[in-house]
Amino acid sequence: MRSLRPTFLSIPETSLPDLPNVQAQPNGLSAFDRFLHNPKGATGMVFLVTQSLWMSGLLLIAVPTLLSMAGPAIIRRYVTLERLSTNNEVAGFKFATLGVLYAVLLAFAVIVVWERFNDAEKYVAQEAGAAATLYRLAKGIGEPGKALHDNISGYLEAAIHKDWPAMERRRESPEATHALDDMYATLLTPSGGESRDTALFSQILHQLDLVTESRRARLVMASGVVPQLIWLVLFGGAALTIGFTFFFGTENLRAQILMTGALSVLIFSALLTILAIDHPFSGSIKVHPDPLVLVLQDFGGMPAR
Repeated sequence: MRSLRPTFLSIPETSLPDLPNVQAQPNGLSAFDRFLHNPKGATGMVFLVTQSLWMSGLLLIAVPTLLSMAGPAIIRRYVTLERLSTNNEVAGFKFATLGVLYAVLLAFAVIVVWERFNDAEKYVAQEAGAAATLYRLAKGIGEPGKALHDNISGYLEAAIHKDWPAMERRRESPEATHALDDMYATLLTPSGGESRDTALFSQILHQLDLVTESRRARLVMASGVVPQLIWLVLFGGAALTIGFTFFFGTENLRAQILMTGALSVLIFSALLTILAIDHPFSGSIKVHPDPLVLVLQDFGGMPAR
């Protein structure tokens, strides 16, 4: 009878191909790759996010619009109207194609960041709802419930006063992490002589898992949604689309300048919208911890503001 024991092939070392000796670059990535994979965003983006909304609008809308409006006048000084007018028909067709492609990309970016901003609000509300449920369920587990009640209050205070300021810097608070660990330790530490309701204990752990998942989700969202490569395409597409209008020839130069300015205002307003809500917990437009504050006021004894 044949043996059913599996046989293993031994491959001699000489049969393995020699791998090329690849020289690793410093830090493993080039400067451009490090910029694209930087989760915290480029320095310019962080600077704009941390400014007030009117200052960001001034830097991102007013200044580029003034430069865009100067473009047609500068081009007209070096290229005659006759030479520009000869390309209007072909340039108009290409500009329409370029405008449609860029408009789709811009609209897609706005929709994505808006949905993620709504998701951030949803996760904060879910975290608050789970914390409120934990307060109620803690009353049913006897003596450990009192310690759990205090742990929940400590976590909410750390999340409000430590986690939110840290998320504005795209970081997380160690104090909030330790407070969350204390809740798990209170639940998982055996209590002497007390029997636990399995169903109630399972539900408490489920609600605590919701708190953990919601916190992790908002920490991830705090670093931003739009990758650096998309930012390059968005700003590069804006410059290309607006610059394309410089080479149309119209007899009324003032009208062309005004149309270019209007297009610039529209494009950079959309970019400002993306930038303002790309980091849901930073800047002038952000998600506040109000749901957590309300739960702490209702159950944790925090005085109402």
